[in-house]
Parts: sequence; structure tokens; C-alpha cells
Amino acid sequence: MHAAKPAVSPLLWVPTGYFTMALGYVMLTSVTAIMFKNLGMDNGKAAQYSSMLILAYTLKPLFAPFVEMYRTKKFFVLCAQVLIGLGFLGIALAMSLPNYMAFLMVAFFALSFVGATQDIASDGVYVTSLDARAQSLYCGIQSLSWNIGPIVAAGGMVWLSGRLHTRLFHHDASVFGPEWIDAWRVIFFLVGALTLLMAAWHARVMPDGARADNTPASVADGGRILLDAFVTLFQKRGVWRMIAFAFLFRLSIGFLEKIGPFFMVDPAAKGGLGLSNELLGIIYGTYGLAAVLLGSLLGGLYVARRGLKATLFVLCCAVNIPNVTFLLMSVFLPSNLLVIGLGVVVEKFFFGFGAVGFMIYLMQQLAPGKYTTTHYAFGTGVMGLCGLLTGMVSGYLQEALGYVSYFVFVMVATIPSFIATWRAPFHQDDAALPASPPAKALPA
Repeated sequence: MHAAKPAVSPLLWVPTGYFTMALGYVMLTSVTAIMFKNLGMDNGKAAQYSSMLILAYTLKPLFAPFVEMYRTKKFFVLCAQVLIGLGFLGIALAMSLPNYMAFLMVAFFALSFVGATQDIASDGVYVTSLDARAQSLYCGIQSLSWNIGPIVAAGGMVWLSGRLHTRLFHHDASVFGPEWIDAWRVIFFLVGALTLLMAAWHARVMPDGARADNTPASVADGGRILLDAFVTLFQKRGVWRMIAFAFLFRLSIGFLEKIGPFFMVDPAAKGGLGLSNELLGIIYGTYGLAAVLLGSLLGGLYVARRGLKATLFVLCCAVNIPNVTFLLMSVFLPSNLLVIGLGVVVEKFFFGFGAVGFMIYLMQQLAPGKYTTTHYAFGTGVMGLCGLLTGMVSGYLQEALGYVSYFVFVMVATIPSFIATWRAPFHQDDAALPASPPAKALPA
């Protein structure tokens, strides 16, 4: 494969491309949970509906080869961004209709597949338009840009929804129900317009991306490549223990991901902390995500210095043990914002610190071979499946148990993670480690 020479500096399209990817992903898979909660859904349905939107991103490996077959990678990026932008604008308009929720779920589900296609095509542009040296040079910028997306979506947009709800539309922030429609309509208008603006920008500055050497020539050829990729995957030594690791490493995080924000905004009468959307956006979506980014940077340096095999169990402890901060907050229900913020930042920092071990393990142990990219995508897809399944049941479990007992359950759910990590096989030499953490941090 010969990398195409970029027509313009990658600084003009790498940061905006990965920011746009992350913005759409987080709006669909995380921010929707807060919106559903604001609109009056119970925790069970809000967590279930938003978790269902992870499915498309889990299935990416199955349709990734076919994106390569037609036109250019840039073409798919632009089409996806235009569709996502128009889709969010349509959602904003549809929220004024009676029985709008059915339309919203269909639209969100369709947009999740469009968003997954954007991810595939954007990664393809990056890999095929830049040579190995340039990829390494811009890796840090790529990572930082992707992580700005969650800060804007789960931080800025959630904060703004609360601000609009109380200051512009003069509603009571503590009351969940249809009054929140006005604020969230504005949010989706803004995100839709921003995505369309990014599409117009990328039409001018993004390179087309080169075709990979193993691009299938037909649908049948693509099917044969996929089948061979799965056959060779399951022929790898210790593959089932690798798959168990991929599924179980973040098991407790899957149970915590949707319920953590719900706990923050639920009133004290329901066992929550009673924060407004504004405070949730600042504490959970801004400081918390910044802590994830800092933790991932330091975790990457830690692994690079000590080696993955020597550090993987420590990284698993970093991901799982700090979840106890939510148990402590549910028991003591602190009202001091500094204490609440510190609890969130501690949990998020150590999650970011430990999560790099998961990605590097997939890169070094599961992915190597004939179909490195496909096998790596399969591993991340298994992780996504864990998030999908745990997220869909987490709200119902929390409602049945209450917050204190539920966070005890979350701590119990860390046990399979420790077992799977302890048993994770190392068949590849881990001496040559990535110089920096993965490009895209895992959502938390």
C-alpha cells in the first residue's frame, strides 16, 4: 500500500476529523441517556435505549471491508457527516411533534450506523493518507482531538442544556419531564449545524485516502475475506482467554457508565446527589473526562516504561478498584461540590490510567497476524458488546436494588475482571510498545 501524499497539512483535517467522530459518537451513546432521563424516563429505559445505540459500533468489523469497495474514503466521511448533521436537525424538529419518542429512537438507531461508517472511513483516510512517520507524528494530536469531542458533548452540551432549561426557558431544573424538550431541541440544532459545518470544511481540506491492497473487489470477495479473518482469529493460541479478557476487563465500568450520571442528577429522595445538568456537565463531563485524558497519557508512559505483561494486573486494579468512590458517595450523599468532583475525578483518572492496558493488549496479543486491523476491531467489538449488554440491564438492576446496593453489586462485578486479566495469555513479545496511548480513549 502506498500512502497518498496529502494535498494540505494534516493539521487542517486530522483534529477536526477526529473531533467530529467523537462528537457524534458521544452524543448518540452517552448524552442521549441524560436526555432521556431529563425527559422523564425511568433509569431502566433510559439506560437501555441509549445502550442499544452502541450496537452499530460493535458491528463495525462486519461491514468495514465493504466501505472500502466504492468511491473514496473521503466520500463516505462527507456523506456520513452530512447525514448525521441533517439527522440531528431533523431530531430537533421532530421533538415538537406528538409521540416524538418513537421517531427519535428510529432516527438515533439509523444515525448510529452512519456514525460507525464515519469512524471506519475517517480511520481509513488517516491510515492511507499518512505514511508511518506522519502517523506517529500526528498520533498525539489525533488522540487529543478525539478526546475534545466527549468534553464538548458530555460536558459542554449537557451544561448548556441545563443553562437553557433554567435561564432561557425558565423551567425548574429538578423536575424531569416534557419541559426539557425546549432545551434539548436547541442542543440538537447546535450539534447538527456544527457537524454540517465540519462536513463543508472537510470537503475542502480532507484528502481522498488511498485504497488498501486487500480491498475486496466484490461483495462475495468481501464475504470471503471476512470469513477467513474469523477463521484465522479462532485458530490463534489462547484466543478464548483473550476474548474473555476483552469482554470482562471493563465489566464493572459497563454497569457504572450509565448509572453514574443518573446517580448525580437524581434527587436525594431517590438516593442521588441532586445535581443540575449544569453541574453534571462541569463535574462529570468536563473535569471527569479531562481526568480520563490525563490518566491515559500517564498510563501509556507507565506501560512503555515497565512493559505490558508486568503491569496489566495493576492496570486492571486501576480500572476497577476506584469504582468504590461511587459506593462511598451513595452511602454518605455529600453535598460539597469539591468532594463530589474529587470522587468523580479520582474514578475517571484511574479508569483512563488503566484502560490503555486493554487497548495495548489487543494491539499486541490479539491483533497480530494476517488480518491485524480486523482482529483488533473484533476485540474492540467484544468490549462494545459488554457495554451494550451491561448498559441495557444496568438501569433495571439499579431500580430494583437502589443506589447503595447497586454500587455494591458494581464492586462485586470487578471480580471477573481480575480473573480474566490474571488468566490473559501473552504469546507475543511485548518489548516493542507504542510510544503513546491509543488514539481514541474509551468512553466512561
